[in-house]
Amino acid sequence: MVNGTIMQYFEWFLLPQCKLWNEIAREANNLKQLGITAVWMPPAYKGIGGGYDVGYGAYDLYDLGEFNQKGTIETKYGSKDEYLMAIKMLKKNGIQSYGDIVLNHKMGADEAEDVMASEEEFFNRNIPISGTKVIRAWTKFTFPGRNNKYSSFKWDWNDFDGIDYDDKTNRNSIYKFLTKEWSNGVDKENGNYDYLMGADLDFSNREVVEELKRWGKWYIDFTKIEGFRLDAVKHISYEFFVEWLEYLRKESGKELFSVGEYWHANVDVLLNYLKNTKYVMSLFDVPLHFNLYEASHSNGDFDMRNIFKGTLVERYSTKAVTFVDNHDTQLGSSLQSWVEPWFKPLAYSLILLRIEGYPCVFYGDYYGIPSHGYSGIGSSLDLLLKARKNLAYGEQHDYFDDKNIIGWTREGIKEYNNSGLAVLLTNKLGGEKKMYIGKHFSGKGFRDLLSNFEEKVVIDTDGFGKFMVRNGSISVWVLDNLYI
Repeated sequence: MVNGTIMQYFEWFLLPQCKLWNEIAREANNLKQLGITAVWMPPAYKGIGGGYDVGYGAYDLYDLGEFNQKGTIETKYGSKDEYLMAIKMLKKNGIQSYGDIVLNHKMGADEAEDVMASEEEFFNRNIPISGTKVIRAWTKFTFPGRNNKYSSFKWDWNDFDGIDYDDKTNRNSIYKFLTKEWSNGVDKENGNYDYLMGADLDFSNREVVEELKRWGKWYIDFTKIEGFRLDAVKHISYEFFVEWLEYLRKESGKELFSVGEYWHANVDVLLNYLKNTKYVMSLFDVPLHFNLYEASHSNGDFDMRNIFKGTLVERYSTKAVTFVDNHDTQLGSSLQSWVEPWFKPLAYSLILLRIEGYPCVFYGDYYGIPSHGYSGIGSSLDLLLKARKNLAYGEQHDYFDDKNIIGWTREGIKEYNNSGLAVLLTNKLGGEKKMYIGKHFSGKGFRDLLSNFEEKVVIDTDGFGKFMVRNGSISVWVLDNLYI
């Protein structure tokens, strides 16, 4: 039994040509020591912004930093060979690699073409606001720099259902192509949230689906990737991912763990999506993120007994990928909802030291975000990650019986010597709580791993201890004289 832990190994504002692939290769052994079992790598293929593209302006899925396209051979993160070496080094250290997959849209077309289209209302994409007219759409993707290597497939307007720019009038709007309809199996926000950005792929077109299946098989075979982070799934027909993932799992013979980004705070919406996709993927626990965000900004007024209320980890823990922050929520990003730094150790304990969920640690929290003056909480995360790796096992006992001070214990298991721990945290005033950790610890002393207390807690004959926590902080109590 191993506690699985993902690290999202990038943040939005990394400098261009940051050589991230080389950094991953260098850090692979350290990540192993921390207990990281999977790394979510940013999109590896060429985007519209070339060496400046974070990866979500997808241009050529087959160009992993190999061809001179969009003004560069390398992507923002490095070359094809460096990417393959990073995956190889992760695998050597027993760490799975998850690729970030952007299939909703393409950007940076090589040629424009005339297309019949109508403008759609932005906040209700089911309502046209113009008659059908000819627009000039950038929808021809021929990839001249790649010259048919790996695939000869060329894209034109028939492979898309809409776009956001008319080059003829220099007008930005949402244009739906004549004879096309938005997908039904998408989020209902804005009437129909099929369209997000760029040239929107038409998943009702079988040629599109078959090409993406061919690409997916090539990508797995070529890179040896072992799982996926699926971008913007609320904007893509859910039927596609069922077919696509089932096909790739059969063809590759791999489990291909996959987690979808469905950005919605309502857990019932997430549960419905899981049902519609036949549970072929997990989902990020967005409702939990917003609970953590609210708690960090509430000045102690958030009722910590409800920290898991209305979350995916509460309702369907085996399909919940829990996280504190990510590249979308970080300072300066499009969906900024930054968990305050004082609360982050508390938040990470809630996802790292409990039984439920598959936690994901954010690169920016571990290494910092220099562009925004944030140094990260790497030293605290080192301790919490090692506690998860070595100690966070066994039966769990919850003490969510106070508005501000909550805690839990883990009894440990024989397979991990000296495992077991007690966690106490508060978003307001400190205090103590008597908690059961197991009779097998009777007479033994526990110390605070985070060094907020010098005194020890001795477990009584009934297996209870009086554990302590200081104002607005967390203490993780582990066996005395144990160093992890």
